[in-house]
Amino acid sequence: MCNCKNKLNDFEKYVICNKGTEPAFDNEYWDNKKTGIYACKCCEKELFSSEHKFASGTGWPSFYMPVGKILEAPDFSGGTNRVEVMCANCGSHLGHLFGDGPAPTGLRYCINSVSLKFISKV
Repeated sequence: MCNCKNKLNDFEKYVICNKGTEPAFDNEYWDNKKTGIYACKCCEKELFSSEHKFASGTGWPSFYMPVGKILEAPDFSGGTNRVEVMCANCGSHLGHLFGDGPAPTGLRYCINSVSLKFISKV
């Protein structure tokens, strides 16, 4: 499901609508240290907070918990067993969930920057 196709460029469509992945360390928010909220690029629902962001060393923005509603689904693409993460409001592909994050959850939401819109709270 991709309800915002008309307002996305080709690369954003590839990631958000076709479940692609952006390059590690070559994306907008992997090293963002500003205070704010990360919302869905398509529907602008709040998903993650900078308070829960951490440096995972993976090259993608990583969070140990969401602040908004997300959907999780098994993902067996590419010969791996992962958990896909999507916006619960519009179904946009965000990234993947892994069990190697920090306390208190032990989770790592590994999210594509291109799937997010950062709203600064300065």
